[in-house]
Amino acid sequence: MERTLSSDLQFNNPTAQPSSVVLRTLASLSLWQRRIASRHQLARLDARLLADAGISEAQRYEELSKPFWR
Repeated sequence: MERTLSSDLQFNNPTAQPSSVVLRTLASLSLWQRRIASRHQLARLDARLLADAGISEAQRYEELSKPFWR
């Protein structure tokens, strides 16, 4: 059975470096996950904690209205 070079490099070579596309994808997923978590925390803050952080209700609403990829 014949194997191709690309499949051999991707799946059977433990020393092969991940491609830049894979690294960028993982970086994006990580960033999106952090945004989701921080926006959940922002949503749970009460008025006193928002004031302590210098965040208005309008700013909070604006941030919470954004999709996770922005």
